[in-house]
Amino acid sequence: MTDPRLAAHRADIDRLKEQVAALHAYLPRYELVVWTAGNVSARVPGTDLMVIKPSGVEFEDLTADTMVVTDLQGRVVEGDHSPSSDTASHAFVYAHLPHVGGVVHTHSTYATAWSARRQPIPCCTTMQADEFGGDIPVGPLALIGDEQIGRGIVDTLASSRSKAVLMANHGPFTVGTDARDAVKVAVMLEEVARCVHLSSQLGEPIRLDQDMVDALFDRYQNVYGQRKAAS
Repeated sequence: MTDPRLAAHRADIDRLKEQVAALHAYLPRYELVVWTAGNVSARVPGTDLMVIKPSGVEFEDLTADTMVVTDLQGRVVEGDHSPSSDTASHAFVYAHLPHVGGVVHTHSTYATAWSARRQPIPCCTTMQADEFGGDIPVGPLALIGDEQIGRGIVDTLASSRSKAVLMANHGPFTVGTDARDAVKVAVMLEEVARCVHLSSQLGEPIRLDQDMVDALFDRYQNVYGQRKAAS
């Protein structure tokens, strides 16, 4: 029997399948993944459903038709493929962070290198202050395949303004208001990780003062970019 949620939200689901499939192209483009090791997902608005990449399918073969719809317990609701091995992690994040509309996981080189050291990325650049509001935190070491990683992400973000978590000895997870935002955060994270690493090769990077971090974060989040005119 077809799940009634599919018919009720058909337009949103189909739109998100197209979007999530297309967004995966950004991961190899910005050198955030190798082979099939990465995934993007999106919450279906107003539901307990999400759209996520299938497991083990190469990026150039991803289409809207290969995307998988699951509920927030990770059970497949629609799709011909098994969902990503990180499905339980994404689902846990959506179930516990209602403001999150997109989740991305990669093994991008520099961010993963920081996670292998279990060391937060210190806030030493204005770009990092703008985008992340401080240090990039490290989450706990957790097994892949169940909700442990998702729980670590949620618990770590509870005490941080960051939209990124470096899961210890694993790699980065990023969240956003939607899937595109989460991909942007993943791209920015890798650039920040690379810059701070390179700086550390020249000496000890200089941290920004907290007042400066707060001011930059507020400006970027509330002033920077285009704003919709009041109607």
